[in-house]
Amino acid sequence: MRDSTTARSPERGAALGASPAAAPEAARAPRSLRLGLAEYEPTWRAMQRFTDARDASTPDEIWMLEHPPVYTLGMAARREHVLAPGDIPVIATDRGGQVTYHGPGQLVIYPLLDLRRLELGVRDLVTALERTVIDYAAELGVDARAKREAPGVYVEGRKLASVGLRIRRGASYHGLALNVDMDLEPFTRIDPCGYAGLEMTQLAALVGPLTVAQAMRGIEPHLLRALRLD
Repeated sequence: MRDSTTARSPERGAALGASPAAAPEAARAPRSLRLGLAEYEPTWRAMQRFTDARDASTPDEIWMLEHPPVYTLGMAARREHVLAPGDIPVIATDRGGQVTYHGPGQLVIYPLLDLRRLELGVRDLVTALERTVIDYAAELGVDARAKREAPGVYVEGRKLASVGLRIRRGASYHGLALNVDMDLEPFTRIDPCGYAGLEMTQLAALVGPLTVAQAMRGIEPHLLRALRLD
């Protein structure tokens, strides 16, 4: 079963992308926002504005949401990896990595973190996001693993979750996409993450029916623990 929230721009929900309020005591506890189904580009621009407006006292935030169908290209992406997009829009972004697909039924997590304050390097953050999925999958009885040479989380060679980040002014945005219960067919129209023939999987195929809302609730403690923010 998939959530059926109407797609929206994040500015019509919480006032994302506005100048973040200063709250030094909140630096240790990120604000978690659940944004429902949000259009990709307005969300991306809101992350950029948040990052550009933040200062040393700005609380970190974690945005959890779904996107309507969209292909996104990382800065290193090659257009030939987009094989047959059809009517699904293709957006070039400022994150790392190659091409991927977002759609309803996929949990997207954007950690907007001051990495200098948290004393985290980029590799530390990638590892924490992968560990989050691995630990949550283990709780559900799934043996998932990371690959150093190909960021993300895999189950028996099939990709369960993708990671793509941007670091600007010492802070992170973009993040993690976990396949929960979605239509995986659009992945066959690209070379996911630049790998021809890479197969995808999702939690619903591994553990049975699961909603994105349930995944949000279940994964958040693992995310905070992996980031040492619990």
